[in-house]
Amino acid sequence: MATIHLANVQKSYGDHPPVIRRVNLEIAEHEFCVFLGPSGCGKSTLLRMIAGLEDLSEGELHIGGRLVNDVPAAARGVAMVFQSYALFPHMSVFDNMAFGLKLAKQPKDVIDRKVHEAARILQLDSYLDRFPKALSGGQRQRVAIGRAIVREPGVFLFDEPLSNLDAALRGQTRVEIARLHQRFANASVVYVTHDQVEAMTLADRIVLLHAGADAERFGSIAQTGAPLELYHHPRSRFVAGFIGSPRMNFIDAVADSASADSVTVTLAKTGERLVAHVDGQRLQRGQPVTLGVRPEHLRLGGGGQSIQCVTVLSERLGEHSYIHADHAAGPLVAKAPGDTPIVPGEHISVHVPPSACHLFDAEGVALRRSTFEPERVAA
Repeated sequence: MATIHLANVQKSYGDHPPVIRRVNLEIAEHEFCVFLGPSGCGKSTLLRMIAGLEDLSEGELHIGGRLVNDVPAAARGVAMVFQSYALFPHMSVFDNMAFGLKLAKQPKDVIDRKVHEAARILQLDSYLDRFPKALSGGQRQRVAIGRAIVREPGVFLFDEPLSNLDAALRGQTRVEIARLHQRFANASVVYVTHDQVEAMTLADRIVLLHAGADAERFGSIAQTGAPLELYHHPRSRFVAGFIGSPRMNFIDAVADSASADSVTVTLAKTGERLVAHVDGQRLQRGQPVTLGVRPEHLRLGGGGQSIQCVTVLSERLGEHSYIHADHAAGPLVAKAPGDTPIVPGEHISVHVPPSACHLFDAEGVALRRSTFEPERVAA
């Protein structure tokens, strides 16, 4: 049972710019916190700093109210599950799971009880005598998780544990990890992934880290909050573009008129006018903005405010389809029912609900939206 508190944490290598920059974060007991971001944003480095595998360049790290900057990894009360499984090939499943307990000189009966309980939870009872080479990828990952469980830590750390699994196993193991978190009521989880689907489905709270060409923001927190908070109310274009699959559509525009609850914009390439239900009090007429709208909030067939597009292709996924179209301002993706008939080259009208529109200023900062009430699109 432990809270994690990071205060002004930074990490630099030599004279290079920080890879982790001014991170302030509080992770509560039993919280499932996901570090999310594109490859190279520093999320694994931040996790390794919590684990004690990387030193802090600046700041303070507290686990369970104790300052642990200089505490070795083995004494922090955390257990880490790596992407690569890191199993001993010459040891059985039982011995792999028991290894840490044997090093800690736990009594044999305690080791036996803890390993068998973890194996039962992870459905590995019949595999305890096998060696890693005789296991599937998903089973090996469960052994790695079991090795962490038997230590009964206050904090579980997962470093992209599903990235080596195929799609079906990822979904299955994701459910198992969620069930484990519910079972261990006092343990906190910090989970690193670049897969926003994993983050949205597992997290109590997402910590999205900046990456890219902006050196002043690289390695800092772009936004933290519940998954649907980041989805419906992103604070920046970066967050809006990273959360959601397919990604949000973005169209260049200029502000035409603005009030406290709506903004009318003119699309830069076509002159089409759209209304967005956002607070536009800090906008001035003629100011460049970016209009954002998610594919699942668009509706084919027009009605209300609409834009004109030309269809390119349809990704048919059964229950629904993603319609790719060309707009004068660039490519556009809309979600539609799976049986929607689409002919490439067809001219279509796409309805853009005002309540579904996001607006971002020239710096990429989001304008505050009113409460989102989606217009339902048939799946």
